[in-house]
Amino acid sequence: MLVHRTLSTVWVLLLLNVSGRAMKFNLFNQNLKPQEGDVRLFGSQNISEGRVEVYHDGIWGTVCDDNWDMAEAQVVCRQLNFPGAKSVVIGKNYGQAPGPIWLDDINCKGTEKQLATCAFSNWGETDCSHKEDVGVICETGSADKTISDSTHSLDHSISLSDDLGQIFDSGNDCDFRIFVRSPSGNKQDDGTPQMVETTICAHKVILSQFPLFKASVGIANITININPSCLPHFTSFIRYIYTRKMDVTFSSALCLHQLASNFGIEQLKADIGRLFSKILPDDDTFQNQVSIYKYAVGTKDLILEENCLRYMAWNYENLTMSPAWTGISVELLGALLTRSDLVVPDEYFVLQSVESWITEMGKSTSLETQVDLLSRIRFPMIPAEKLYELDSSSLLYSAHKDMYLENMLKAFQFNVLLFGNLTNPKYNKHNDDYQPRIYTAEPWSAVIDLSTRKTQYQYAGRYDRRYQQNYLYSQSMTKFFSTPAHNSLLFKDKKISWRAYILQSQYECSNQGLRCESVPMARLVPQNQIQQGSNILFRNQLLMICKGKYVCQVQGFKGYMAPITVNDTQVLSYPCPDDKYTYQFVVRPEYV
Repeated sequence: MLVHRTLSTVWVLLLLNVSGRAMKFNLFNQNLKPQEGDVRLFGSQNISEGRVEVYHDGIWGTVCDDNWDMAEAQVVCRQLNFPGAKSVVIGKNYGQAPGPIWLDDINCKGTEKQLATCAFSNWGETDCSHKEDVGVICETGSADKTISDSTHSLDHSISLSDDLGQIFDSGNDCDFRIFVRSPSGNKQDDGTPQMVETTICAHKVILSQFPLFKASVGIANITININPSCLPHFTSFIRYIYTRKMDVTFSSALCLHQLASNFGIEQLKADIGRLFSKILPDDDTFQNQVSIYKYAVGTKDLILEENCLRYMAWNYENLTMSPAWTGISVELLGALLTRSDLVVPDEYFVLQSVESWITEMGKSTSLETQVDLLSRIRFPMIPAEKLYELDSSSLLYSAHKDMYLENMLKAFQFNVLLFGNLTNPKYNKHNDDYQPRIYTAEPWSAVIDLSTRKTQYQYAGRYDRRYQQNYLYSQSMTKFFSTPAHNSLLFKDKKISWRAYILQSQYECSNQGLRCESVPMARLVPQNQIQQGSNILFRNQLLMICKGKYVCQVQGFKGYMAPITVNDTQVLSYPCPDDKYTYQFVVRPEYV
């Protein structure tokens, strides 16, 4: 009865139609405007397939299929950050192509960074028709490298949500028109952008909850200029305002997040912001992560920017092996290199990755930019044996010899003197150069993989079976290893033994004389002590690796213990389906 009375009240309000002036909004994302030489795939529901179009002189145009083969397709797909090309499509109708045919008789080697850098006669010089427009299908990855567009449902609906959704769908008695305009990417004869327009009829009483729509007395409509990629999702966005529920995919998340931000719909913005943590691990090609980071920087969303940086820092090694690696920006690489939570085998790996990136980019990266990136390498943290051979193993040593020599000298002095004898102000022990990242190479870490437990159970004998199972279980949950007391050569022969283990129950905690606030609980305990006055502090870390694929959580130890439970008060930074983890214990000594 209450529902019907409330619904009747809504209808009365909806019938109070008021005519008036119009408002206009411009919601173009300037950072997503096409640039000269950009390519796109058009005319397919599949993001990895479509007609090849290239942007030149402010207009999107097509490419003739003459002389087109897999070499050209590979360039297009890699330019779009796909791993590579699957096939060439000839003769398929991807819909009307109103723009010109920009390229014909193109000849690529297959190694070019952009399609426009391949050899061709001239822009717009062709004897083809649009029936000969070429298409491609790009690879989205192997079984381990996939681009996911999985659906995540948001639901904060109330009792009237479905009824209000029906009101929106029907359009009955709507009194506020939203004109949504988007550029097609082409220009009209007078040089102005060609626009595509959609009209949505809504109700002032609903939109008036959000003042930025300006759905008030005296205003009858609003015109919104929107980015083309967001146009397909705008109706769902307006419908959410009625129903408070919607399905979000990666392809819609960025647009919906931006629309929610622009119109002050804070709950939707926050919900999608949390969804990004679920979306980030979905893509092993790292296309999604890089795209979301660019969006966060462009919209000055510092929380989302940090979320992306943290995921890529924790999974830096995977990033360097992904198709997106050579396409990341200088700014993104620089931001990653400033972080102490970079999870890498060692600092030499960081140097190699940066040198490889600079070499791949070639002359497009200035010498000043190269020096700036290389200066963020923590040379004192490079293993001493790697320092000795750096002049012969480095890809860029000869190009930046002075910079390398200066940093290598600082590193050698740190290894044999530490700070006690380094009085020069530039040897500030609090400088990031002397602080470790999260180094996982031997001997600094140990791994416990709980997936082996069942196998060990199966081999327990019949005699005193319970005792044997408990013994084998306990053994599988414990690792002993030793590390130097510090990265410096001065401590090379000063060893510390460690015991890493996982406590699965409160009973096990009690047996160890411990009080565990929650279980499971990870514990990393030194078995011997370093000498007094050494000024070394251990800030050890626990990595939780999801199914052996990506780091989903980094947890610090407090009092030699780190909680690894997932409950209402503690959630993983990035979710892991089925909660299948590998635990990596990392020793991090700092000289303080």
